[in-house]
Amino acid sequence: MSFVVEFNSLPLTALVKQSQGTDPDMVHASLARASLSLADFAQLISPGAAPLLEAMARRSQAKTQQRFGKTIRLFAPLYLSNECINNCKYCGFSRDNPILRVTLSVAEVMREAHALAAEGFRNILLVAGEHPKFVSNGYLAECVAALHSEWPGISLEVGPMATEEYRSLTAAGADGLVVYQETYDRAIYDDLHTAGPKKNFDWRLETAERAYAAGFRRLGIGALFGLADWRYEALCVAAHADYLLRNCWKAQVTISLPRLRPCAGEFQPLTHMTDRELAQLICAFRLMFPDVGLVLSTREPAKLRDGLIPLGITLVSAGSHTEPGGYTGAGKEKIHHTERGRIVELASGASEWAAVADHATNATGQFEIADDRSAQEVATLIRQLGYEPVWKDWDAALMN
Repeated sequence: MSFVVEFNSLPLTALVKQSQGTDPDMVHASLARASLSLADFAQLISPGAAPLLEAMARRSQAKTQQRFGKTIRLFAPLYLSNECINNCKYCGFSRDNPILRVTLSVAEVMREAHALAAEGFRNILLVAGEHPKFVSNGYLAECVAALHSEWPGISLEVGPMATEEYRSLTAAGADGLVVYQETYDRAIYDDLHTAGPKKNFDWRLETAERAYAAGFRRLGIGALFGLADWRYEALCVAAHADYLLRNCWKAQVTISLPRLRPCAGEFQPLTHMTDRELAQLICAFRLMFPDVGLVLSTREPAKLRDGLIPLGITLVSAGSHTEPGGYTGAGKEKIHHTERGRIVELASGASEWAAVADHATNATGQFEIADDRSAQEVATLIRQLGYEPVWKDWDAALMN
């Protein structure tokens, strides 16, 4: 049975409704349990659990340190391409957005990677829009193979593929796959994805299972908070993680908690999650899943990240750029527009060629980051919090 089948049978909407009028005794009972069900998780993210956030935070912090020690893993995203064939209303890379685009060559990818390695990173996340003309399976495999000898941890966040396509990527050296469902609300998903292969909700929902079958040993999931009711989304992510832990048990599962950020297209969030609610959700996920990695990106501002890290976070990005070539300016001379899959060169001397003050390249990013501290500044902060920043946590030799 696939997660799609299980997902369709789960009473997730009913659990959200039941938790709205939560009895404080029910919240206390859920908080006291050593092993939580989805119903307990619904209690812990309910409005009725908000007054217990401090108690949840203490338990979450203790459980995290018990399972992971006082360590925080660091990683960096490396954007390969901002070309995309999909129209997604909330994404800066959306096909019809008139943005400045580029796809890096393998040599340019290596140039970006070397800059990140010089910062200390040994875990890298390769990110690209979904466009088969520019970002083919062969191109991705070539990028991974080129990086493999120097990077012990290579993850991908790219358009969903079939199992056989994924096998060529694991064979090249990729070990992790990240895929956000974006929203688990089918009606909202259909409305937000107006064109392109991403419209297929079920195909995307089964991506992690296909990746596992292809040999990926790390699977990352999440919802993009700001598209649908955050409690419903959180319950869906919890159900998805629970399924993967039961059925893809040889892989490590991570959960990301991204909130919408400003981007090209000026899409406005449809729903809102407060900072306090985000903290409550982090604690609830940790209590529900003691051994799952929780990821916090530079979408969140520095001060908030500093406060959230001790609650249950185990992985953070740092010094991030969301545009291809953002670390070194690689690909800058190839910036262009794309219309119906056709590259449209910029006119010589056009204003688009002007350098952007805070970017190494003027390709358009996927979204605006909120924490612009350098990797070393974030590592220093982690140490000040009493934790150890971990740049590399495994080696391929361990698998031999």
